[in-house]
Amino acid sequence: MKRYDSIIIGAGHNGLVCAAYLARSGQRLVVLEASETAGGLGASREFHPGFHVSVAHTINHFSRKIASDLKLASYGFEASPKLLPTVGLSVDTKHVVLHQDAISGTSARDSESYHDYARLMMRFAGLLRPFWLKTMPRIGNNSLAELMTFAHAGLNLRRLGKNDMREFLRVVSLPARDLMDEYFDSEPLKALLSWDGLVGSKLAPRSPNGAVLTMLYRMSGESKGAHVIPTGGVKSLIESLMTSAATAGAEIRSSAEVDRILIEGGGAGLVARGVRLIDGETIEADRVISAIDPQRTFLDLVGVEVLDIGFTNRIRRLRCDGYVAKLHLALNGLPEFDGLGRPDGRMIIAPDMDAIEYAFDDAKYGECPQNPVMEIVLPSVHDASVAPTGRHVLSAHVMYVPYRMKGGWTNAARDLICERAIDTIARYAPRIREHIEHRELLTPMDLEQIFRVTGGHWHHTEFAMDQLLMMRPTYEAAQYRTPIPGLFLCGAGCHPGGGLMGGAGHNAAVEILR
Repeated sequence: MKRYDSIIIGAGHNGLVCAAYLARSGQRLVVLEASETAGGLGASREFHPGFHVSVAHTINHFSRKIASDLKLASYGFEASPKLLPTVGLSVDTKHVVLHQDAISGTSARDSESYHDYARLMMRFAGLLRPFWLKTMPRIGNNSLAELMTFAHAGLNLRRLGKNDMREFLRVVSLPARDLMDEYFDSEPLKALLSWDGLVGSKLAPRSPNGAVLTMLYRMSGESKGAHVIPTGGVKSLIESLMTSAATAGAEIRSSAEVDRILIEGGGAGLVARGVRLIDGETIEADRVISAIDPQRTFLDLVGVEVLDIGFTNRIRRLRCDGYVAKLHLALNGLPEFDGLGRPDGRMIIAPDMDAIEYAFDDAKYGECPQNPVMEIVLPSVHDASVAPTGRHVLSAHVMYVPYRMKGGWTNAARDLICERAIDTIARYAPRIREHIEHRELLTPMDLEQIFRVTGGHWHHTEFAMDQLLMMRPTYEAAQYRTPIPGLFLCGAGCHPGGGLMGGAGHNAAVEILR
């Protein structure tokens, strides 16, 4: 029987980041991926002959440090120097356009307010930036190094000065609606700026706690919140991570689904010693590292019979219901959006904050939103390889589509939300239906089944105050270690969170090597 230093379950980007670091340190390891291809929600897949997409259709805060450490540029990953403008579409064609440091299509007062808003938010994002690639210590019985991390956080806060320090503590807990109302008059601008604090989560503009912190998380990357489609598309990131890990010596196996994490011993002597695959194969290692979501890890692969009941209950209570559907359109030509030139940016359909709130209200009761709000990109404008020559791909995140649909998800229910989403796009691109060769809608339930992520949730568990920092996903599993010696976590359900950032994989590797 082949034995390894480490087994990593799941070849999403965090699993691959962790694998690359550990392999570069000399560990003998294998990465086990249940699907035919690596990448998780960043994986490229063909949804119609010749047309390819990934659920994660842009990158906005992948760590430059990780890219440098793992030499990703030499393996084909090149973050595009061109930052995508974000366009708040308007039916009257008076679109609001956000560039990294300026806005257009709004009043002079809002433009001036944006500079004040951006300055403050960037300062707050800078306060948090150093801690995304650090383990957040648990509270109590801390080592000197852990105490220094807390001291670093306190010092950064004090460096803001008294006024900005108080403002940070106030702003970080505000609902997105309140923050936007304080600074701006334009409703499309408010909706556009709040979008990155809401998308992928179970939060609405009036929801307390979480949205502003999510905005700061996404603004803390090198692009300062702007999005890019890298040269070669998102798939180039996944492919470069695979090559980096494999070149360092990691073995990556696809179609290798884990059925059970093998736990030996009893009581206080429990230890993870390997895994059993669904075909019965057993693989042993000194440690097992899970890059999949916490609920699937502990409830399905470990089993509650070996876990403390209090810990099990906290894992069961993690909020993991996804609220985003993916719409993919295979188009026979480039669609025209009224009042817009070449559609090469990230387009937001959310006329105002109320439109977002109403869509959330529909989903809250298990219903499809009457008027969907969404984010659209055309990745084929930037990467011709994703569609046949002369054709294009439209990729949309349709927000507030419930995982738990009233009456269950049926073909009729999928067709209903798909039609509503296309009708909504047609208000801004009237001839869009003439271009459609094929359409695909993936609900959160579909995302769960295809990508094996509980609830179809982007971040494996909700990005909210009680599930962040030293509490993510919950205490006793928040520093990448778990209550079972030899079992570690490195997925999006760990600090700092989801999105194509890589921090969880990096931090877990650091803890394991330590």
